[in-house]
Amino acid sequence: MIHQIAEKNMQGRDFVVSDIHGQYGTLMDELGRVDFDGERDRLFSVGDLIDRGAESYRCLSLLFEPWFFAVRGNHEMLAYQALHEKGGPDYYLWLENGGTWVFQEDPSAVKQVLERAMQHLPYAREVPIGKWRVGIVHAEAPSDWSDVSSPDEALQQRMVWGRSRIERRDTRPITGIDTVVVGHTIVRQPVWLGNVLYIDTGAFLTGKLTLLSLDDIVNGRIVRD
Repeated sequence: MIHQIAEKNMQGRDFVVSDIHGQYGTLMDELGRVDFDGERDRLFSVGDLIDRGAESYRCLSLLFEPWFFAVRGNHEMLAYQALHEKGGPDYYLWLENGGTWVFQEDPSAVKQVLERAMQHLPYAREVPIGKWRVGIVHAEAPSDWSDVSSPDEALQQRMVWGRSRIERRDTRPITGIDTVVVGHTIVRQPVWLGNVLYIDTGAFLTGKLTLLSLDDIVNGRIVRD
């Protein structure tokens, strides 16, 4: 599954959350702050649920909640590769980048859950909000949103790992979509580049997890620089 389009939420609200990185308690606090109702509301994630935080396993379990929808981040990819090549370079790279939480769990159980979880992690999601369409990828969207469905591995790699757009401060809009929300690169506060909103505020370092209403995003209530 590369690209998944959500149905319009006719009953409740839709939110998007920044890179969680094992901060399960912080996420629950944020959901409580907005009176999140799992029977009606939905939460979309820009990926990187795991690593660098002690509650990574609980965060991974979010993928099996009916109200939670994520895209795959580089840390999910890294963990998946590491647990299938234990002892190889990917395994040690994962541990160096926050994967040591696995030693507090049963690694074989983590591997099994992660295999199931990857089936719920497309590279891109699309959410209709009123007359608007919001795209979500972890790191960097292609310049034309219609390309998110491409099987091109290099493009998929950029969606999970890319930083060239934010490094160039590229404000050219992503065509074929109204707004795109991404994480991956830590910013002090949510920042716009064209129609792309960067929301990763480094929860594992700062304790600040960004939770935003998609309605607020499309209706211009998120401040632009």
